[in-house]
Amino acid sequence: MIEKEPVIAIKNLNHYYGKGALRKQILFDINLEIYPGEIVIMTGPSGSGKTTLLSLIGGLRSVQEGSLKFLGEELVGVSQNKLVQMRRNIGYIFQAHNLLGFLTAKQNVQMAVELNDNISQTEAMAKSKAMLGSVGLEERVDYYPDNLSGGQKQRIAIARALVNRPPLVLADEPTAALDKQSGRDVVEIMQSLAKNQGTTILLVTHDNRILDIADRIVEMEDGLLTRNSSNAPI
Repeated sequence: MIEKEPVIAIKNLNHYYGKGALRKQILFDINLEIYPGEIVIMTGPSGSGKTTLLSLIGGLRSVQEGSLKFLGEELVGVSQNKLVQMRRNIGYIFQAHNLLGFLTAKQNVQMAVELNDNISQTEAMAKSKAMLGSVGLEERVDYYPDNLSGGQKQRIAIARALVNRPPLVLADEPTAALDKQSGRDVVEIMQSLAKNQGTTILLVTHDNRILDIADRIVEMEDGLLTRNSSNAPI
C-alpha cells in the first residue's frame, strides 16, 4: 500500500501564553499526524489545550516551537500573509454558527465560495444551492438565520465550511448548542460529506454521544496528548 502523506504533521510542538515572569506553557511536546479523509475527534477537559491546538493547526495563531506542517508545508516562521492564504484551504465550524443575520442561507454559503476569484457569481450561487441541498436545506435556501432552528443554522455552517471542498475542516464543539437528535444529524452530515469529498475532519468535543463517528480519538489533558488510538492508516 502506498503510504499517504499526512494532511497535518505535528512534531515536538510547544506553546506558551504571556511573556517574561508571566509566561506559561500551554502545550507540551505534541506529536500528531492526521491523514487524508480521516475523522479525528479530540476530547479532554476544559482548559486542557484543545482549542489552542486547533487554532495553531488552523493558522489562527503563529507556531512558536516545534514543527507543524499543513499539506507538507511548514508553518513555523511563516508570514501572516502566508497564514491567510493557508486558511483558505480550511473549513471552520464553531460552536456558535457565526452566520450573518442579514444574509440568507444561500448568501452565507456563497460568501465562502466568492473568496475564490476564479468563480463567477452564477457558479457561486449554483454551488451554494447544491451544498445546502447536500445538508438537507434545499427548501430553506432563501431563509434568514432568525427563521431557522439551531440545527438548521449549524447545517448552513457545515455547508459553508465544506462548499469549497477543503482538504481540512476544523470543528470546535459543533454540537454543544444542539439537542441530541440535531447534534447527531449534524455530525452524520459532516461524516458523509467528508467521506464523499475525501476531506479530513478534526473535531473538538465534550459530547460523548458522537464519538462513534471518529476513525480515531485523541485525548488532551493539561496540555499533553494522553491518548491517541492507533487506527491511523499505515
